[in-house]
Amino acid sequence: MSQHQLVFIGTYTQRIRFGTGQILEGKGRGIYSYRLNTGTGALEACSIAEDVPNPSYLAFHPSRRFLYAVNELKEFEGAEGGAVSAFALDPESGRLSFLNRKPTHGMDPCHLAVDPTGRHVLVANFASGSVCVLPIQPDGSLGDPSDFVQHHGSSIDPARQAGPHAHAVTLDHTGRYVFVPDLGLDKVMIYRLDIDRGTLTPHITPWVEVTAGAGPRQLVMHPRGGFAYLINELNSTMTAFCYDADRGSLREIQTLSTLPDGFTGSSTCAEVQISPAGNWLYGSNRGHDSIVIYAIDRANGRLTCVGHESTRGRIPRNFTVDPAGAYVLVANQDSNNIVVFRSHPATGRLVATGHTAAVPTPVCIRVL
Repeated sequence: MSQHQLVFIGTYTQRIRFGTGQILEGKGRGIYSYRLNTGTGALEACSIAEDVPNPSYLAFHPSRRFLYAVNELKEFEGAEGGAVSAFALDPESGRLSFLNRKPTHGMDPCHLAVDPTGRHVLVANFASGSVCVLPIQPDGSLGDPSDFVQHHGSSIDPARQAGPHAHAVTLDHTGRYVFVPDLGLDKVMIYRLDIDRGTLTPHITPWVEVTAGAGPRQLVMHPRGGFAYLINELNSTMTAFCYDADRGSLREIQTLSTLPDGFTGSSTCAEVQISPAGNWLYGSNRGHDSIVIYAIDRANGRLTCVGHESTRGRIPRNFTVDPAGAYVLVANQDSNNIVVFRSHPATGRLVATGHTAAVPTPVCIRVL
């Protein structure tokens, strides 16, 4: 068995204005590839796919032959909106070969997912609050959009929730149901995906609401089914749901803070990930600059906070758990570093390995 796994890191390559009004100067050169030593946690640089504007979120094709990256832009080819770039992936060297790029017809696409059959890329456009479906051609390139859905509405925060802000796309294990947390609406929108036509239809229960002002950001499904977990950006909470796969429905069972008791500073949430065995749930706090760790009760899906671990950097925008569940790799956006932690199998706690990599403005990290 190989002692190495390929790691891909998306970065901001140019200036971007966030929904908070903050302007970040992107310093990255594109998509970076590394090798992760699965024995030690060390990272070895491989290559960089350049000339990719703001590849801020990445997703693999189920075949492992292709990689897709959002281009988080407010304007693309002279029109309002961003794009998605498609690449052929060499699983030995980690090199990416550009295939093509297609518009998403919405501003600042920030998240994407490939359906389990590998036939469609689904994209969340944050700034304009919409979802776009792009068909995947046999060679891995992208076709013109097969569907586009615009969200409408607002919630209670006049600065952050004056309009819709679709923040992520998650499919269930069957690929039939699509969940889109919308930070601006305080709802998780629910769609049915027609896999042959590449179209989205609002589910019979078209959304589930969360606490007003929570700002839902990303949702993960439990690997063994039955539960789902939503991280809420604005009020720094994690919400656990029971999931009925037959009905495509979510029922809230618990909401907990992602921050330690007594913390009074400013912080917002970003990424949520679950361990491959389904025992541990992790979320990132930007401001507190930590990873919160929860134990998952496999019987009822409820969470118990195990603790927090410093990310050894500033603004942990994104992180990932390796496929074996042995390592958690954190991308600290504002301190320009990747930090590798070992996950304790019995407690879920994270221990820094001492291995890091210097990557400019990293915003997404994925292990092949």
